[in-house]
Amino acid sequence: MRLRRLSSTVLGAALAATTLAAPAAAAEPLSWSVSGPGAAVSAQLALDEAGRLRFGVDRAGTTVLSPAPIGLVTTAADLSAGLSFVSRGNRTVRERYTKTTGKQLTRDVTLTESTFAFTGAGGARLDVVVRVSAEGAAYRYVLPAGGTITGETSSFSLPADAPAWLLPYSPNYENDRVQTTAGAAATGDYGFPSLFRVGSTYALVTESDVDGRYSGARLSHSAGSGAYTIKLADPQVVATSRLATPWRTAIVGDLATVTGSMLVDDLAPPAELADTSWVRPGTTAWSWLSEHSSPADPARQRQYIDFAARNGWPYVLIDEGWSAQWVPEVVRYARARGVDVLLWFHWTALDTAQERDSMLPLLKSWGVAGVKVDFMDSDSQARFRWYDDILAATATHKLMVNFHGATVPRGVQRTWPHVMTLEAIRGAEQFRTRAATNTMFPFTRNVVGGMDYTPVTWVVADRDTTDAHEVALAVVYESGWQHPADKPETYESHPEALRTLSQLPTVWDETKLLAGAPGQEAVIARRHDDRWYVGGISAVAAKTFSTPLGFLGSGRYLAETLRDGDGGLVRESRIVRRGDTLTVPERTNGGFVTVLCAYTGSATCDRPVRRVPVTTLTVDPASADVRPGQTVPVSATFTLPAGGPITGVTLAPVPPAGWTVSGAVVRDATMRGGDTLRGTWRFTAPAGVAAGFVDLPVAADFTYPADPGSPDAPGSRRPVHVEQAVRVLVPPADPAGTPAVSDLPFLTETNGYGPVERDQSNGEADRGDGRALSIRGTVYAKGIGMHSPGEVTIWLGGACTRFTAVAGIDDEVTQSGSADFQVLGDSRQLAATGIRRSADPAAALTVDVTGVRVLTLRATDGGDGKNFDHADWADARLSCAPGAGR
Repeated sequence: MRLRRLSSTVLGAALAATTLAAPAAAAEPLSWSVSGPGAAVSAQLALDEAGRLRFGVDRAGTTVLSPAPIGLVTTAADLSAGLSFVSRGNRTVRERYTKTTGKQLTRDVTLTESTFAFTGAGGARLDVVVRVSAEGAAYRYVLPAGGTITGETSSFSLPADAPAWLLPYSPNYENDRVQTTAGAAATGDYGFPSLFRVGSTYALVTESDVDGRYSGARLSHSAGSGAYTIKLADPQVVATSRLATPWRTAIVGDLATVTGSMLVDDLAPPAELADTSWVRPGTTAWSWLSEHSSPADPARQRQYIDFAARNGWPYVLIDEGWSAQWVPEVVRYARARGVDVLLWFHWTALDTAQERDSMLPLLKSWGVAGVKVDFMDSDSQARFRWYDDILAATATHKLMVNFHGATVPRGVQRTWPHVMTLEAIRGAEQFRTRAATNTMFPFTRNVVGGMDYTPVTWVVADRDTTDAHEVALAVVYESGWQHPADKPETYESHPEALRTLSQLPTVWDETKLLAGAPGQEAVIARRHDDRWYVGGISAVAAKTFSTPLGFLGSGRYLAETLRDGDGGLVRESRIVRRGDTLTVPERTNGGFVTVLCAYTGSATCDRPVRRVPVTTLTVDPASADVRPGQTVPVSATFTLPAGGPITGVTLAPVPPAGWTVSGAVVRDATMRGGDTLRGTWRFTAPAGVAAGFVDLPVAADFTYPADPGSPDAPGSRRPVHVEQAVRVLVPPADPAGTPAVSDLPFLTETNGYGPVERDQSNGEADRGDGRALSIRGTVYAKGIGMHSPGEVTIWLGGACTRFTAVAGIDDEVTQSGSADFQVLGDSRQLAATGIRRSADPAAALTVDVTGVRVLTLRATDGGDGKNFDHADWADARLSCAPGAGR
């Protein structure tokens, strides 16, 4: 269990504490008020004659949330009725913190807190903690002795005719958000956050500080009523010691207050990380949406990397389909160009400590910067415990995180600053975009944390938005990693859009709502350093949008606007001051982006795009075999062919864990075009080194004075890492006799879905979840179960002469699959079955492998995608020399 630091600074404790000598009778009604700083927002807590608690929220003396029942039920006591008041303690809480992402990086806020102590049946203790700020109010329960919670009676009460913008609940929060009223909403469950309007005041209802101590929640509603009750994801939550539940939270104010609120973060625990220097937001190229098969293609990923490098985008995300066979080399290719790689994972590939302990250090050794983890699809306590585990593990290995198929943010980006964004939104990947829905998100989902909508997509043909609307989403929507989701060629065919995207930050010092209403319009101004970025999206008829520029500082600014024009996107600029008005023509469902920078005489606000100098690094030898305890001599040559200078250059070995290396780091303070740096080292394998392939990297690191940094860190220099590696094979013992291939160690393995299975079919995503190998009704005891595209490599060491197997699609698939079974020896194809489908009989393979050192068994997808391609290498065996060994 990790220990948490104190979450706040207490300015005054027990300032107005009231303690009764004995509990009051349950029949005595009592009421209390807790006012936030400035007294605009106040929370009302009342205890009625039956000892039932009610909680409500007022703003400026007007009721926003009517007093509604609250309380807990445990297996030991019903703490929703029969309560008696014991005491009240007050204090002032000041939260001061800095975030790595978000709409406001530095926060300093004061909240008023009151803790109310009650007793219930049998003397059971319940504390209710209420916090109020200028942006809203929240409460949580504390069970000093813990217990088993079976439910909450927590609720919120709205006028039945209050307009509402609600999300029908699903555990991935990807349903269509609907506009209705509090009473007219259909019977059912609704996800956080839920937005209501009472008169001129808005209330955004959600929760904060949820982790593995508790269960996630949602709102439950019956049609015709204005009441919304808290429903937990689990039937029981067990706490063996003191328990503080999540905060039931209502952000309250005008629309600008709600949109800009950070109350959810204010209520969350402080950062678990002291050092966040390795956490870096930025724009990310991503190929999956526009071409689903591309993450399996290393050549195509290199093209995305080249595109990112040309345009100063710091990341490329390689989604589902990547292979450990080629990712390390692609990462090296990317880093040499100033681009970092992020990798996609199904959450079940990282759901155990063993998987995390194995995979995360490996990713770090490859140079991967972060992970996108997908398909969690649950708000259960068990899943939140998994979130706790994966967040701690990725932080340990300095890997940033994007959660997809995920729950909605509940303050996680404050507590774990390496979380760059979360999905929990019906984004562009649904291939249907509507302006009316887009204009709801800034006032609902995006209020509570980073939102990975994956914007700016011309590939989505079913949309009613203009091109400028699409580009503006990159400003209007906040996400620490922003993933524009189209092809390089598409962006290059929209040069004005690409020019704007390459200039946009993804983190903000200040955010202001300039205009808007959910479902109609959203115009948001965001400041990064000394520049302002205004993004506007519309879901109404064509009009001219105008806003005063009172948020600007003194002096003159260049206002550079991208908007829809008659022939496509157009760019225009003018010089403005603080007292001027920004005026932009908008098309129906249109949008715009305006960048405002200090006017220095330049005709544009554009900064130079960061482009890393081209260098070369070669290592010798390219490959080698090594036995335990043996040494491999490695030399490296690093060259700056032209340009420069580059500075602070180091050339050094990067030994894998357990390996030792001799030889000095080579340094050069400055290199200019034509300069070369050389070094030589000796890598020694540990005595207990495992069999398989190992990379022995050598890396050159440097900075360069012309580096303009990035939109997220103007003027900062980011070191460039150029790496190459000697590919070393540590061979296992040579096979002997007639072994089953499934009994031999695999040097490498990749699979289209889940792991490669031994002596069973592929099954599903988990290891060991297959069935007996079966092709056209014949069951086989031995063999390998793959899912195309899959591949294993096995060491033969020249000791074998024949490979035999029966190949076909396993009977477990419910629809026809297809695969081409290929046998390779030392990378040369020796045999292939051609495409085999589910209806085809098994194909018998007999292959001469005389002299082969490394045998590869590969199953391709047959050219029609990988669905249902459960490929069996049944009864796969070798004929080898008797008594073969090392």
